[in-house]
Amino acid sequence: MNRMPSLFISHGAPTFAIEPAKAGPLLNQLGRELPAPKAVVVLSPHWITPNVRVATAAAPETIHDFGGFPAELYRIQYPAPGSPEVAARALELLNAAGWNATADDRRGLDHGAWVPVRHLFPDANVPVLQVSMPRDLDAAGAVRLGRALAPLADEGVLLLGSGSITHNLYEFRQELDAVSASYAVEFVDWARDAVRGHDEAALVNYLAVAPHAQRAHPTPDHYLPLPFAFGAAQPDAPVRVIDGGMTYGVIAMDAYQFGA
Repeated sequence: MNRMPSLFISHGAPTFAIEPAKAGPLLNQLGRELPAPKAVVVLSPHWITPNVRVATAAAPETIHDFGGFPAELYRIQYPAPGSPEVAARALELLNAAGWNATADDRRGLDHGAWVPVRHLFPDANVPVLQVSMPRDLDAAGAVRLGRALAPLADEGVLLLGSGSITHNLYEFRQELDAVSASYAVEFVDWARDAVRGHDEAALVNYLAVAPHAQRAHPTPDHYLPLPFAFGAAQPDAPVRVIDGGMTYGVIAMDAYQFGA
């Protein structure tokens, strides 16, 4: 079996589920191009726990973990099965790497998982499960977490970091002019250069080296899925940048594919 690539996807606002804009069709095309995965394992910033947990449910529920959005969003169900088998293997790998991971047989799919995977695989015919984000995770730890799970890629599993390449929700709610919002474009350009250059040091030390890093990511949670996906890939894996455009002026929707 050929090694699966790993992905970083910007999942944007929950409305991405019903407003695909530029990024949605590109993800749908990507899903058609990929070999059918055995399962998708998602790291999402919307499941943060003290220690790593792995969802083992055979039939995960669709979690609508947001409020104040159109009623249409709350009617969406994404009935993909889980994969207890892949979950057990993920637990084995994580614990072998020292992560002290535990099983969670109740956890469903939050919008950081089902929204982007629904664009990739709209028929919900690929098993999906989540790995939680440890509360104290930093960028170096996210790379290590990806590397701990990387053997799954050789077993036909798609490892997906779902976050946002820029994620300043305060400015998302403001009316910014083009000059004010240019910081987001500069951060996106830096991120593209870093992933294309396989620059692990830059991705880990983004707060020190990336332009406007603190403004683009006032909190690290939506950034960390990027170094996770990077860590899950082989060091020399080819990188494909998928330009998803910019929504709401400051929320970039880029995705990156690590590996052929």
